[in-house]
Amino acid sequence: MRLAILLFTLAGLAACAPRGDLLVQPEAAGIGEEVDVFIATTRRLLVGTDPSLYRTPNTRYLKRRVSVPPDRGSGTVTAPAPPIDPTTQFVATEAVTYAGGDAFRRDLARALRSRPRGEREVVVYVHGFNNTFSDGVLRIAQLSHDLELPGVAVHFSWPSSANPVGYGYDRDSVLFSRDGLEELLRTVSRSGAERVLVVAHSMGGLLVMETLRQIAIASPSWPSRELDGVVLISPDIDIEVFQAQARRIGDLPDPFAIFVSERDRVLRLSARVNRQPNRLGNIADAEALAELDVTLLDISEFSTGAGHFTAASSPALLALMRRLGDVERAFDADQAGRAGLIPGTVLTVQNATEILIPAPR
Repeated sequence: MRLAILLFTLAGLAACAPRGDLLVQPEAAGIGEEVDVFIATTRRLLVGTDPSLYRTPNTRYLKRRVSVPPDRGSGTVTAPAPPIDPTTQFVATEAVTYAGGDAFRRDLARALRSRPRGEREVVVYVHGFNNTFSDGVLRIAQLSHDLELPGVAVHFSWPSSANPVGYGYDRDSVLFSRDGLEELLRTVSRSGAERVLVVAHSMGGLLVMETLRQIAIASPSWPSRELDGVVLISPDIDIEVFQAQARRIGDLPDPFAIFVSERDRVLRLSARVNRQPNRLGNIADAEALAELDVTLLDISEFSTGAGHFTAASSPALLALMRRLGDVERAFDADQAGRAGLIPGTVLTVQNATEILIPAPR
């Protein structure tokens, strides 16, 4: 009974804002700034709805043009719900389904070529536990808009049950989806992108690490050679499992950044469910990761409420991250460069770096 209560509480804290299908409203074009989101998914496609919670072994490729409403606060995501108001709600103005990975790659390549040299970057976002299809698409659109990302937004949507008690189903879906994410990453690497950055939230971090591990086994050094950075936000990963994954991957993509918060209530409960003191996303210090070339960004001071997606929802932190500009420059391999670009206390433990970022006073 106690475990059941913990799972219900964990699910409640991890739940997103009210969600629904990502409604397509062509007439909303031009009202807000529009973001094209290229999507690969292992969710089964059902007629007349968004991709479902059911699994399919065949990766499907889509695109949604998302209108970001002009009347909203930084960090907020307002899902569409009747009556539809594109001035305050995110809506899709166009939906595309590709015949396969080749057609997807050609369209992605065209989108990259349309940008100036130096801005042909791809940001691949992998959502976390308890997410609908629209949750993930809207989140990468919000991040792309609020952080003023110069590159093309790509989303990998794995079949989360989006159910308050679906933790087990979701974790199995992560393992099920490793091949699909590998297929997407290899497709993106052949698209002509100058840089590829992977960003994952919560349980999505487990999917990214498992996928990079299997790629490294088949193609040693591929992750560090083809990816220009990885960012894990509040990763819900066992610390020892992460250590083992990183050792098997070998050289990690550089930079490799992990946003952590000791005030993350969701990960605190996840640790209790798993009978552990901490998960990777609420690790207390860098000592446990000393052998790895990673950067921990401690954003505990920004955390409010459940504190599980502070990196995407805190206006103050988003403003700070915008000032950092290009992630590659912000997390330059030179330790002094990192300290100079990111305000805060910098601690180094062997190979790992921890930066304690203070909230504005």
